Amino acid sequence: MTGGRHLVIVESPAKARTIARYLGDDYIVLASVGHIRDIPVPRDLPAEMKKGPYGKFGVDVEGDFDPYYIVSPDKKKTVAELKKALKDADTLYLATDEDREGEAIAWHLLETLKPKKSLPVKRMVFHEITKDAILGALENTREIDSHLVDAQETRRILDRLVGFELSPVLWRKIKPSLSAGRVQSVATRLVVERERERMAFVPAEYWDVTGTFGDGGEQFTAKIQTVDGSRVASGSDFADDGTLKPKASGATVLTEESTGALVEALTDAPAVVSALESKPYTRRPAAPFTTSSLQQEASRKLRLGARQAMRVAQSLYENGYITYMRTDSVTLSGEAIKASRAQAAELYGAQYVPDKPRYYQSKSQSAQEAHEAIRPAGDRFRTPADVAGSLSGDEFRLYELIWKRTIASQMADAKGTTSTVELLLEQSSRAATFRAAGTVITFRGFLAAYEEGRDATRYGNEESDGKGDKRLPQMAEGQVLETRELTPDGHTTTPPPRYTEASLVRALEERGIGRPSTYASTVATVQDRGYVLRRGTALVPSWTAFAVVRLLEEHFGTFIDYDFTAQMEQQLDRMAQGDLGRSQYLRNFYLSDGTDSPIGLKPMVDDLGEIDARAINSIEIGEGITLRVGRYGAYVEQIARDENGEPIEGADPRRANVSDEVAPDELTVEKAKELLERAKDDGRVLGTDPESGHEIVAKDGRYGPYVTEILPEPVTADGKKIPKTKQPKPRTGSLLKSMDLSTVTLEDALKLLSLPRVVGTTEDGVEITAQNGRYGPYMKKGTDSRSLETEEQIFTITMEEAEKIYAQPKTRGRAAAKPPLKELGTDPVSEKPIVIKDGRFGPYITDGTTNVSLRATEKVEEITESVAIEKLAEKRAKGPATKKAPAKRTTTRKKAPTKKS
Repeated sequence: MTGGRHLVIVESPAKARTIARYLGDDYIVLASVGHIRDIPVPRDLPAEMKKGPYGKFGVDVEGDFDPYYIVSPDKKKTVAELKKALKDADTLYLATDEDREGEAIAWHLLETLKPKKSLPVKRMVFHEITKDAILGALENTREIDSHLVDAQETRRILDRLVGFELSPVLWRKIKPSLSAGRVQSVATRLVVERERERMAFVPAEYWDVTGTFGDGGEQFTAKIQTVDGSRVASGSDFADDGTLKPKASGATVLTEESTGALVEALTDAPAVVSALESKPYTRRPAAPFTTSSLQQEASRKLRLGARQAMRVAQSLYENGYITYMRTDSVTLSGEAIKASRAQAAELYGAQYVPDKPRYYQSKSQSAQEAHEAIRPAGDRFRTPADVAGSLSGDEFRLYELIWKRTIASQMADAKGTTSTVELLLEQSSRAATFRAAGTVITFRGFLAAYEEGRDATRYGNEESDGKGDKRLPQMAEGQVLETRELTPDGHTTTPPPRYTEASLVRALEERGIGRPSTYASTVATVQDRGYVLRRGTALVPSWTAFAVVRLLEEHFGTFIDYDFTAQMEQQLDRMAQGDLGRSQYLRNFYLSDGTDSPIGLKPMVDDLGEIDARAINSIEIGEGITLRVGRYGAYVEQIARDENGEPIEGADPRRANVSDEVAPDELTVEKAKELLERAKDDGRVLGTDPESGHEIVAKDGRYGPYVTEILPEPVTADGKKIPKTKQPKPRTGSLLKSMDLSTVTLEDALKLLSLPRVVGTTEDGVEITAQNGRYGPYMKKGTDSRSLETEEQIFTITMEEAEKIYAQPKTRGRAAAKPPLKELGTDPVSEKPIVIKDGRFGPYITDGTTNVSLRATEKVEEITESVAIEKLAEKRAKGPATKKAPAKRTTTRKKAPTKKS
């Protein structure tokens, strides 16, 4: 074997396999499988260290804030294998990722493996896993960058200090098992603040008029702009309190009555073309993907969550399909630009490629421009057709998205013409102007390859190029057109849209909070902790999140301030560049030991004073009703009052659980009263089960109404009480949607408690059962589940019917088609039938292409055809929307090798 034997260490087995293909037999490529060691929790510290400066955090807060590390129990075998391989190696290559996290992993490997001083150790970095990139990285190694290690280690220590100081406060004042975090709490605050805006929102009603005008056979529609010389108010003119914004104070708010009178006065009035403008239209392509923009677009177009998108991107990178996926740079290398332009010309034609290459610059001042944007790997990109045989599912879809975005970024502008026409109608002493605009794309340019998605907005006034472009007929100023129809339209302003994973990532990025490597984990953490729940793609804060954010705002405001959190990120960036000392910054942050803007987390916690837990956990709903966050969930409470409205002394308040299904902005006074009224039946005894002799009761729980049996208190033969953990669990069953807590009978309850029902047994001996779940009724055969159309089928479906359902191909997580709840005619735009369907998250309006969910206050029977058409039109305008064991040996941080100049 020539040249000796070399050990290359990467993070993941998939990455190791791919790199090994490009290296000869002289190289052994092994994976650390991520970090091999971490700061232990205090209980895992050796006994002699628990009372010292490391005892509270695993960090020496009395010295230089050096952390104490242990090899993770599940990585001891990995470390042993790496050490064994290192004994026979002539060179050690640390080939972890090129960001701060990867640099820290490399440093931890070096500190743990402790190679001989005579053994060459080289830091090997690359941004894509191709043969040329790997061989090039072997020839251009460097030393470990101690500044990057300092920045990453400081981030880890900051997270430990904040979490371990603030979380206990939450445990004492709200409920156990909660956590606070340097970034996660700020992200939670964003979601809570948006929900507060929705709760305070006052809807305003306004009307407008849509006119249909024509000359001969051609016709078009236009919206009213002014009436009797005054501008007509639109949705964007209203503030969240339902009043007109100051800048729109002179606008006319049309009502149903005034709109009707106006339409009556202007019916049959000729429309004179008073103004006509036509100007060139140009649209440039979006920049190549950064981590943030990839997560946002994967959410909009592919319906992938941030964590899922990054998991798929990681796999694509490790297998050599794309470049490194954690980056905030929009820069493309020279070879990538050349490859993009060549492929665009080859696939779409030379006219689709501009004369000069396009260069992009990040809007973020903290962007790491030394890195490259996310793009297909190599100097000649594989097309989606090229990879279709090796990639499937989400990997193929994400690769195709990245490929399209990269190619489009080097293509020509889209060109066209935007025409605007203004019409004047005068009759019966009334005058109004109408305006229509249309953009006609004459050269699609980059749109032939890719069009960027858009987030939903409150008013739906986003530009919508490429789709739904309206072509206006030829007209001339002074021309008289026929007014064919004037249609009054009533509207109600809508509250700010909730965050989605995509828009939350965008909000964090815009505020400078977090970095590419943290976005996905932050968004995932706030959901895993139960602070944020998902409703479709929307992120809804839990009531616990309201209590947590209120406590932190009132007593630790600095640490969840958006600007302060962004400044911390900037300080970490300075540290990564070698411009800021690690120890002094941490001392200033924790102990307020410094003259440069002292912070002082410890003094703040030590001098916290009294916190009124009851006030922190309470939100006034109105009319004497208060929502409270308890240890077992949220509930509403109403003080008992006499006929004069005075509190009755000594009387127990009325209480009712609030299900997680009720979003905070939906908990109105009326809804709270409904819950309190229903709670009267909570605990109602339905009777006795004739078979078991157990009492059956109906209860209202955190996840909705249910029935359960009351078991006798279990005791041993000698009369001792059996611990709760060893007691049998009572049977429970959630009420069907067709059942009501106040009217459910013993017969109903016994049917529910008998579930799951065995439908039958297949020829190979596998049982098919029918049961009710959180997302509706379903059948189960082994691990194969199939949705049922109605809850009644749980008790009526036969084995023959079940086998027919299982004989059909399984749809990916989609329930069987349900009949529509209501049919509403035909949509004038799509020319498809409009129906209201019952979906997983409630009823919604659809024409088969566009879907609009109904609010909790909207009833299916009250939705008319005109209302449905309006809602669909508004939606279209918005666009597409493990326990650790103690270590046997101690390790404190040592100074890393200095950065090579």
